[in-house]
Amino acid sequence: MARRARISPAEAGLPDGGARRRTPGLRREEVAVLAGVGVSWYQWLEQGREITVSPQVLDAVARVLKLNGAERRHLYGLAGLNPPLPEAVPDTDFCDGLHRLIDAWMPFPAHVMDAYWNIVAFNESAGLTFGFTKDDTNCLVAFFTSPLYLGGTVDRAELAATVVAQYRATASERPDDEGFRTVVEELASTCPEFAELWARGDVQASGQTLKEIAHPTVGSLHFESTQLRLPARPDLTIVMHNPLPDTDTAAKLERLTSPQGRRDTMRPVAG
Repeated sequence: MARRARISPAEAGLPDGGARRRTPGLRREEVAVLAGVGVSWYQWLEQGREITVSPQVLDAVARVLKLNGAERRHLYGLAGLNPPLPEAVPDTDFCDGLHRLIDAWMPFPAHVMDAYWNIVAFNESAGLTFGFTKDDTNCLVAFFTSPLYLGGTVDRAELAATVVAQYRATASERPDDEGFRTVVEELASTCPEFAELWARGDVQASGQTLKEIAHPTVGSLHFESTQLRLPARPDLTIVMHNPLPDTDTAAKLERLTSPQGRRDTMRPVAG
C-alpha cells in the first residue's frame, strides 16, 4: 500500500482523476489492470493471503510500482519465493573505488573478477606474484594454463580440486547461463586435468583458501585467499591475498614490489 501511494497516476500513464481521488497514488484496481492481474487477486496479495503467485506476476507488479532491485527481492521473499539474483548496475565511480581499494592493499596481491571469474582488475602485486598480465582474461583458465601456477603451486592437486569445486558452486547459482558453459567447455577441451576434476562433480562454497606459491624470484609465499562478494555489484568479487602469520611472506612481498624486485622479476630466471 505504501508503494502504491508513492506512484502518481501520471507516472503510471493514467489520468489523475482530479478531485474524485481521495487518496494519493494508485488505486488497487489500477495496479491490477496495469499488471494484468485480477483486482481480487491483487487485493489478496496486499492482504498477505495464501494465494498462488509466480515470478512473472510479481515482476509485473514490481514494474507497475517501480520497485528497485532490493524492493523487488523483498517482494519475492514476502510471497514465499526465492528472490532473484540482484541485477548488476554499472557504476563508474564504484568501479574506480574498487581500483583504489585493491591498489591500497599493496604490497599484498588483490584482484577483481566477474561472475565467470574473468579478471576485471588487479593490482601490481598480483601481477608480480601470480604472473597476471593484460593477456590473462580468466582466473580459472590462468590457474590451469599459467606457467607460474603449473610449476609453482605447492600441493597443486589439492588446490586444483578446490578451485574447480568452487567454480562449480559459482556456476550452480546460474544453471542456465551460457557464459559458464562456454568457459568450462573450452577449458575442458584443452586441459585434461581440468576435465577430470570437473567430471567429479565436487561442489565447495567459496570463502577462504590457503595456498602456497613457489615464486621464482622470492621463494615460497604463503597466503590466505579470501573472496568478498559485493552486494552493490553481485557480478563482481574481490579476491584479497593476505600473508599468513609466522611466515616471511609479507617481507618477501615488500621486496618483490620494490623497484629492485620489479627489475629482478622482469629478468629471465635461470633453469
